[in-house]
Amino acid sequence: MKLDLVRRFYSEELKSSCNLRSDPLVEAFASVPRECFLGPGPWWVRGAEASVQGPMSWVTSDADPRRVYHNISVAIDPSRNLFNGQPGLLATWLDALQLETGSHVLHVGCATGYYSAVMAHVVGAAGRVVAVEIDAALAERARENLAYYDWVEVRQADGTQAYAEMFDAILINAGATHPLPSWLDALRLGGRLIVPLTFTVDQMPAGIGKGGALLITRRESNYDVSFLTVVAIYSCEGARDKTMNDLLRAAFTRGSFDVRRLRRDLHEISTACWLHGESFCLSS
Repeated sequence: MKLDLVRRFYSEELKSSCNLRSDPLVEAFASVPRECFLGPGPWWVRGAEASVQGPMSWVTSDADPRRVYHNISVAIDPSRNLFNGQPGLLATWLDALQLETGSHVLHVGCATGYYSAVMAHVVGAAGRVVAVEIDAALAERARENLAYYDWVEVRQADGTQAYAEMFDAILINAGATHPLPSWLDALRLGGRLIVPLTFTVDQMPAGIGKGGALLITRRESNYDVSFLTVVAIYSCEGARDKTMNDLLRAAFTRGSFDVRRLRRDLHEISTACWLHGESFCLSS
């Protein structure tokens, strides 16, 4: 099967299995060449149900780019156990961001830029994508990979700083212990932020946390919150706090996730507070 048809089948499979609502997003997955963001094959890959170094990891039999068009994570730096994440998970998150032509997007943790390219394809030249990566080598690879998109800016930084512009959508592609004020402040009214909130787990490899991804939408006086998916993901440097890590672990251990609002006003802790911090509260 020709490569363009393989990409088309891959995108349609994502649409069906992930219940994607955005046709432009499906088209982006059919158009962006994933293999160009991975380095030369054969590739070390792992399946959707595999642990980070579990038994469902393997090396592709050859360097045929058709091998990467499945719902698999693909290593971009095997020596550091760094992977381009599972398309099924990221597609679900990107669909929830409701990207449109002309949207301004912030992507923190862009790695080599594949999912930044997918978002750039959706928002088009009338939009803007700011792709941030803390690792200098990965940021340089992203800059080269995304050079085709004039409306994409790649920055080498940890992504936690204050931003001088506002965004319609923000994707934090790394685990934080709490949503940072700089991200919340950068959301336009009606803007959507996806952030994985993760806590450390002894059984997980160093640098990887476990938790859940939240969709946070800015409203006039507060922020709506909904739970998207469970997740195990690399930690976001600069967005980790030991106290919040322990509180987050306790919150998830309670087994209930009745969170509907994010509050930023000062108030006393109550039974409605699922995760209460100094600058925010996830509340029922």
